[in-house]
Amino acid sequence: MTAITTVDRGPRVVARSVTVNAPAEELFGLVTDPRKHGLVDGSGTVKSNVKGPSTLSEGAKFTTSMRMYGVPYRITSTVTEYIDTPDQKVIEWAHPAGHRWRWEFTPTADGRTEVTESFDNRTSKIGKVFEKIGVADQNASGITETLSRLAAKYETAG
Repeated sequence: MTAITTVDRGPRVVARSVTVNAPAEELFGLVTDPRKHGLVDGSGTVKSNVKGPSTLSEGAKFTTSMRMYGVPYRITSTVTEYIDTPDQKVIEWAHPAGHRWRWEFTPTADGRTEVTESFDNRTSKIGKVFEKIGVADQNASGITETLSRLAAKYETAG
């Protein structure tokens, strides 16, 4: 089992990292296709994407069917950062309330990829509510499960 590490990005940011046995380009392609987010989500909240481009880019909007605390809803997020270079691949999107989800893919010398996922609550209009109901802890668990699943998907047999 691949180890998930905590990444310190400062207060109100939950971030975790893992090294995955896959090229950055492949992993980036998975996350930049909003229809595949449910395949990697470890939180159990992402259900399906109902509207949006097949490949995200800066400024793109996509709508996702979600379920939290047993309540179904849809959310439209906007891509706020998109970097696709040989050395680094980043995609970040913002929820309408202002909090952001970010994925970073950094190739390693051995052909694998360091993947970091983070939830940034610093700019959220509902950040204080999130703090009171323990969203950071829930997101830490969800991110850990997501990265664990992603790493397991690419583990090679013995």
